[in-house]
Amino acid sequence: MRIPAHSVCTAIRDDIVAGVYERGSRLTEELLARRYGVSRVPVREALRTLEAEGFVVTRRHAGACVAEPTEQEAADLLEMRMLLEPLGAARAAQRRTEAHLKVLRGLVRLGQERARRGNSDDLRSLGGWFHETLAQASGSPALTSMLTQLRHKIAWMYAVEAPSGPVECWAEHGAIVDAVARGDGERARAVTALHTERATAAHRLRFGSAGERAERVRNSQHAVNTASLRH
Repeated sequence: MRIPAHSVCTAIRDDIVAGVYERGSRLTEELLARRYGVSRVPVREALRTLEAEGFVVTRRHAGACVAEPTEQEAADLLEMRMLLEPLGAARAAQRRTEAHLKVLRGLVRLGQERARRGNSDDLRSLGGWFHETLAQASGSPALTSMLTQLRHKIAWMYAVEAPSGPVECWAEHGAIVDAVARGDGERARAVTALHTERATAAHRLRFGSAGERAERVRNSQHAVNTASLRH
């Protein structure tokens, strides 16, 4: 059975974001194919996609390598998100479906409950799901795709400190959903802008040492098999 290139792409991207591959390190088709249990064809296609997304660069005499973003490039991503997420929320206020609202409200209820209990691991995944759903509710595939790529890149370049006020954070999520539900695009934009600005302050560049990254590679057990790639 041929594994889809997009599944291989997701697996490689996840490992890049997790720091399994050191910035600047080579990504050979042979080694990647062996690691993920696939042929070199989907690996080659995946590397082309990742290069277009900015995770991979092709260097003369070296081939595909993990990109090495600068601090300025990383800062630009946060600024782009501060511009695009409020736009997405404003669009969502006009274009959201009842299904989107149901999911968003459910996530806010769960997030507020977990915030009161102080479960930070759950909060991080719920927050990611919330913003992904909000982007999808914008009804713009191009905007959703851009926001998704921004989230991946920001997760790769930055470590996020635990929010000092998770209860307040999820109250802001609730206010965003309320504005979206009322169809109030300006209110949704304004609340999301404040929320994104506050969240940005918790980001710290994660350009760690080579030793730390090497340790992650040694400890990695992220072998991807055919079953996991179906998801």
